[in-house]
Amino acid sequence: MQTSLYEINKGINKSIEFKGLKAQYIWYMGTGALGLLILFAILYIIGIPSLVCLMTVAILAGVLLSKVYAMSNKYGEHGLMKALARKQVPKVIKINSRSIFINKKALKDD
Repeated sequence: MQTSLYEINKGINKSIEFKGLKAQYIWYMGTGALGLLILFAILYIIGIPSLVCLMTVAILAGVLLSKVYAMSNKYGEHGLMKALARKQVPKVIKINSRSIFINKKALKDD
């Protein structure tokens, strides 16, 4: 009896994960790293000593790393989008007149 030649991929439809970062947080980390690289270049071109530039970027990289990992652990894959969407929903809808409840077509027929 011959065994199957095809391997089963059990990771289909799973979100991507890289060293604990889930889904969109990988992109946040990448854009933050790119931003820090550009910041280092700007500071170096301005003429600030390279050690000061390096220390500044290292401190900001540590803050970025801790914040992105904290968001990833707190909200998960879709939780941040849900939290931002929840803030857009109004707490109260206030209507001062009943005109929207009155069927204006029925009033015209009478």
